[in-house]
Amino acid sequence: MKSGPVQLLMVLALLIGLPVLGVWLGGKPVHLYMDFPPRTGHVEHAPFSWPVFFTLLIFVVVVIWPFLSRLRSSHRRHSARAPEPSPAFPWWGWAGLGWTGVMWIVAWNRFDWMSSLQQHTFAPLWIGYIVSVNAWTVKRSGCCLLLHRPRAFAALFPLSAGFWWFFEYLNRFTQNWVYVGVGELAAWEYLIEATIPFSTVLPAVVSTQELLATFPHLSAGLDRFRPVRIRHKTHLAWLAVSAAGLFGLGIWPNALFPLVWIAPLLILLSLQGLVGRPTILAPLELGDWRGLWTAALAALVCGFFWELWNWGSLAHWEYAIPYVHRFQLFAMPVLGYAGYLPFGLECMAIANLVLNADEFRPTKDAQYRGIRRALGSIVPAAFLAACLADGTRAASALDHTTSHPPEGHHEIMDY
Repeated sequence: MKSGPVQLLMVLALLIGLPVLGVWLGGKPVHLYMDFPPRTGHVEHAPFSWPVFFTLLIFVVVVIWPFLSRLRSSHRRHSARAPEPSPAFPWWGWAGLGWTGVMWIVAWNRFDWMSSLQQHTFAPLWIGYIVSVNAWTVKRSGCCLLLHRPRAFAALFPLSAGFWWFFEYLNRFTQNWVYVGVGELAAWEYLIEATIPFSTVLPAVVSTQELLATFPHLSAGLDRFRPVRIRHKTHLAWLAVSAAGLFGLGIWPNALFPLVWIAPLLILLSLQGLVGRPTILAPLELGDWRGLWTAALAALVCGFFWELWNWGSLAHWEYAIPYVHRFQLFAMPVLGYAGYLPFGLECMAIANLVLNADEFRPTKDAQYRGIRRALGSIVPAAFLAACLADGTRAASALDHTTSHPPEGHHEIMDY
């Protein structure tokens, strides 16, 4: 057994354990977060806050504005030509569209004759979507992942299931979404019925990105944008910050909930960079941002349809987003759609493990050096977060003592 990959898996296991460690050091009962199927109700979400809402809104605008400005200026200078389309939309694409339409009707209605299947419309809807998008890609470019890389396409489904289960794990500590309308399920029933729809996430996003790439005007000018070089020190900083953030997720879920969508991406990119693997950020050295932009846009497109079809379905999810839960588009607060942008990059990074599996593989020495750097970054960050957690627990204990004074003593507390 190769020790390099084993040690890398140990690092990943440590990162998965950081939220639990934070909960434990924060003085919270760990068992509440380990139930399966997961239970909710032990996280109290902060109410809506205008200052936080506008702060996050400004941050999102500042991040995406340079890209929108670049696209606008590029469109003014020249118009990009789209690839020559094929003469006809494939027959199986029409079948996919028809299937999607039928399942949409079934999902949003309560037919007695379909009552046994009413809770299971998510996966069929998205199978139809995936087939339809691949057909559209064939019409525009003459090829698609489904037809021309069937093994890699098939491998995305089990990879997607494991990928989304990790976000379900992180959601235990923030409880930003909860599933309703699924009934009472045993653990094995919940595992099966959840894994099947989870398996469609990556194929949907990757297929959508492939389709968007056939529209050159959607990324015009981003092939010669701002070059960025990511250094080892940056990887170490990302890893330390993300590790500390995951550690604190169960302690301060209201403050750190955005890290559910950001920390996994930074951790994956940092680990890949530290062991010498190419990352999805490699094209940035040449100023090519097209892949990242279309990945983020693809997740946003899929996010729109996820929320749309979820809205009227019997089995669906509901949100509880601290500070920004207002102005919903379907069930999702409008600012929550910004989370789909980094999620698209995560989908791209994970999918590349399958789609680009034959790319450069690091040597053992590079793996060992990367793992040592990773551990050297994680341990201090975890120690600092542990000190903060210990201080929080001590303050909580002091507050509990002062809020419950000895009998006969009365003190007014100002919260």
